[in-house]
Amino acid sequence: MPIDTRSLEARFAAAKVLIVDDEHYMRKVVRTLLMSIGVRTIYEAADGPAGLETIRTVMPDMVILDWEMPGLDGAGFVRMVRSPQTFPLPDIPIIMLTGHGERSRVIEAIEIGVNEFLLKPVSSKALRDRMIAVMTKPRPLVKSGGYYGPAPRKLVDIHQDNDNAGHLVMLN
Repeated sequence: MPIDTRSLEARFAAAKVLIVDDEHYMRKVVRTLLMSIGVRTIYEAADGPAGLETIRTVMPDMVILDWEMPGLDGAGFVRMVRSPQTFPLPDIPIIMLTGHGERSRVIEAIEIGVNEFLLKPVSSKALRDRMIAVMTKPRPLVKSGGYYGPAPRKLVDIHQDNDNAGHLVMLN
């Protein structure tokens, strides 16, 4: 079903988004991208602890987070947020925006509870698409052992087509 553009524009306009990145220039770039897609309320934090405090005080609708930051890095930040027993807003959607696209980083991001993963440099379309995903098709949050975060996407076995080619099918 197609997404109603007018409704989507209204959701972007009403959204409160927090950018957590230690690089001023990158925060400015992300702010500009967010404004270009219609987000009007944008908060910034220059490090992990300031980001955690901003979540507690302004309760944004989503966080766009850098991985590499001095002190509390993005992974540590996510682990603290995804602690429902100690953090007041453990369900907040988190989009990890990083220059590190190694498979091990992507897997770790999934394992710690990141909703979406984006690689720098990022386009406004890619950011918009990930934001639409967390706003319009949020995955339910689950607790399983030590994990708290979005339900993992389901991986379905290799599907054999008529031409006998195997395709991995991923369901959202």
